[in-house]
Amino acid sequence: MSGLVNPTVARITLRATLGRRRALLFAVPAVVLILLTVALKATRAPVLPWPSHVLGTFGFSVLLPLTALIIGTSVLGAEIDDGSIVHLLATPVRRSSVIVTKFGVATGLTVLFAAVPELIAALIAGGGSTPPVSGHGDLVAVNTGKLAIGLFVGALACSVIYNAVFVMVSVATTRAIAVGLLYVLVWEALLANFVGGARLLSVSHYGLGIASGFVADPALQAGLNVLTSVVMGIIVTAAALLLAASLLSSFTIQGEPA
Repeated sequence: MSGLVNPTVARITLRATLGRRRALLFAVPAVVLILLTVALKATRAPVLPWPSHVLGTFGFSVLLPLTALIIGTSVLGAEIDDGSIVHLLATPVRRSSVIVTKFGVATGLTVLFAAVPELIAALIAGGGSTPPVSGHGDLVAVNTGKLAIGLFVGALACSVIYNAVFVMVSVATTRAIAVGLLYVLVWEALLANFVGGARLLSVSHYGLGIASGFVADPALQAGLNVLTSVVMGIIVTAAALLLAASLLSSFTIQGEPA
């Protein structure tokens, strides 16, 4: 793995990504999630299991992928757009190393700006809740620590998989943001939550499935079990990175005509 990660490319990518004005957008979804959690917690009103719905379904299918989209398309897409990728590819660095390094930087930033805020929001929210046992009235509280850990681990998994997908998209098209938004809003936020078969190719449900392995909370509405989520997550991540490396290899650097 060390041969696939180029420290110089990683430093340049990190500096360039955090140095752009777009970096200010990285924190917006996290701030929205935490403020929403604080507001809901302060109302003391919800009877429904809102921590699981807000931090699980909404957090994993909207806020987390939006963060990953902005970051994942920034680490490579901006260089392709402005043509500076040519200078990088002119150096003796393997294309696979470029992809893995930028993917690693994007994943690390997404963990910082999305997975960690998910953990903070879960701790603020407290426990979730499960449906009542038949004939026994009230909702049963879910352990706060287990819910927070489950959501954090699920968010870590989503950070990895989403960034693999979005790095690949940024290599495949110059309209990565538009394509990514379409994917997030149509597939993850809509189809995956209402069409059962779509969940097999849903990153948010991979994360929810993994989270459900830590906390037995039906309100998370995980459409997949833990094993399926892990296996499909690995397959999607590997396939996206391999495709991204293959697409980047198609970039050619042409010398000036003689």
